[in-house]
Amino acid sequence: MILVIAEKPSVAQTIAAVLGAKEKKDGFLTGSGYIVSWCVGHLVGLSEAAAYGEQYKKWSYDSLPILPQEWKYTVSADKEKQFKTLKELMHRADVSEVVNACDAGREGELIFRFVYEMAGCKKPMRRLWISSMEDSAIKEGFSRLKNGEEYDALFASALCRAKADWLIGINATRLFSVLYNHTLNVGRVQTPTLKMLVDRDAAITTFKKEKYYHVRLTLSDAEAASEKLSDRSEADRLKAACEASKAVCTSLVKEKKTVAPPKLFDLTSLQREANRLFGYTAKQTLDLAQALYEKRLLTYPRTDSAFLTDDMGDTAAGIIKLLCGKFSFMAGKDFTPELGKVLNSKKVSDHHAIIPTMELAKTDLAALPESERNILTLAGARLLFAAAEPHIFDAVTAVFSCADTEFTAKGKTVLCDGWKELERRYRATLKGKPDAEGDEENERILDVPTFAEGQSFDSPAARVTAHDTQPPKPHTEASLLSAMERAGSTDTDPAAERKGLGTPATRAAVIEKLVKSGFVQRKGKQLIPTKNGNNLVCVLPDTLTSPQLTAEWENALTQIARGAAEPEDFMRGIEEMARELVKAYPFLSENQKDLFKEEQTVIGKCPRCGGNVC
Repeated sequence: MILVIAEKPSVAQTIAAVLGAKEKKDGFLTGSGYIVSWCVGHLVGLSEAAAYGEQYKKWSYDSLPILPQEWKYTVSADKEKQFKTLKELMHRADVSEVVNACDAGREGELIFRFVYEMAGCKKPMRRLWISSMEDSAIKEGFSRLKNGEEYDALFASALCRAKADWLIGINATRLFSVLYNHTLNVGRVQTPTLKMLVDRDAAITTFKKEKYYHVRLTLSDAEAASEKLSDRSEADRLKAACEASKAVCTSLVKEKKTVAPPKLFDLTSLQREANRLFGYTAKQTLDLAQALYEKRLLTYPRTDSAFLTDDMGDTAAGIIKLLCGKFSFMAGKDFTPELGKVLNSKKVSDHHAIIPTMELAKTDLAALPESERNILTLAGARLLFAAAEPHIFDAVTAVFSCADTEFTAKGKTVLCDGWKELERRYRATLKGKPDAEGDEENERILDVPTFAEGQSFDSPAARVTAHDTQPPKPHTEASLLSAMERAGSTDTDPAAERKGLGTPATRAAVIEKLVKSGFVQRKGKQLIPTKNGNNLVCVLPDTLTSPQLTAEWENALTQIARGAAEPEDFMRGIEEMARELVKAYPFLSENQKDLFKEEQTVIGKCPRCGGNVC
């Protein structure tokens, strides 16, 4: 018998159906020479600090730093039954080998190996590595199973990441919580993320609004505007001077511009767009995409790739043809995809971009919950946009001289609508119809032949418009996800598996943890740091609030995953960092200690002593 272990029950059921393991048992399915079971996410994890001795049960400065010499592992309290099932299955006499069918990536490798090692399994191990839950993908994956040892380096990098996060997270959290007498969760990813929110909030708070003015000339069917003027009286003087002068066209530039179609979705860009269009949080989008993946309607969502592999041309063509017939907004549209734009194996890491699957052919979209339908349609629409023609237009810039001042009129003439037409069709189906990001449609369309160099207008009509400088906008999940994705990227090895803060799969959980810990609050779509959030960023060292640390770690982990660096060297550096952190903060002043003290509301006076009652 071959034992197959998936990450989740729903995935195991899909695999079992393909393998013919139809007989249901308690905690697994069996049949056709296979036993298929599952992990239920992280079944086994690194033990809490208290597992290393009595002295660590109570948080104290004297017990820091905590640096385990022999690492301990613990089965999640609510998942012991499933671990027991897996351990029994691994040790069954008729099981000859084990297939790791957990999600294909660093964390999936970690989840399986922790269970395999804690169960004391020594049986041969092979690896299933797939990006789609379609029957054909599962069959193909099982026809080319890899030897599990080929992924030892990937497991080593995953284990180093887990241990490093434990060492810095546990020691920094205990250190600052003990110093300030308040639970302060500190993490390599969440703390720099909080810093970005705090910085944005500070920029908004300290922003000083300033007035500025434009003088605008009406010339034929167009309007030409001056540069910004800071003084109203100066603007009024210019207006009067223009109305008594002549405006002459000194320059007319016509430039052909091309706007390439957007790339396919990776998880982060899908989360950003779903937040912008539907207001979904990053976690909601991940959960919806995961549900669609488990229904076999969407490919693997936890990806950071925005391309398909070179051998997926026929697959993409088939799905596009299906989408054209399935989506109402494509009705009557003659569409020939340019598939070369979406194929690039060199830019695909563990998994290709997120696209719908052929399972959609058998699915009634209207029968899906609205939120799932929105995500599936969005992913399908993006595939259509990405394979469409570019948007091409003539950008026109006309410069006029009037009263010794330059005025500029801008516009565009569309030559080929391309993918923008598909985007407009799709947006017309949405409730609320949000504006397209970076849309140039708002620019006044300037009819190119209207002007000629040297053309003049006597006593043009002029007006003054007043404006205010605008503060930066508070972060939404969409803008924060973009910032997390870019953070520290310039310092990260271009070939690193992960860039930015967190991974596409973990960014949503980081945001949720900041909200749950009371460091951030949601106001509509906006994410605003709380008083405690602001204070935490102020008291932590730059090492922990800068994305630089993550960039350094990811560079090292990339080398470990390739077998080009030793895990022991990396871990020695992390332990030294934990020691230095504790040494740097031996005590606080009395004023500093009260920084996170709860402000109690006075509800009245005590009738006996006259003191405040809180």
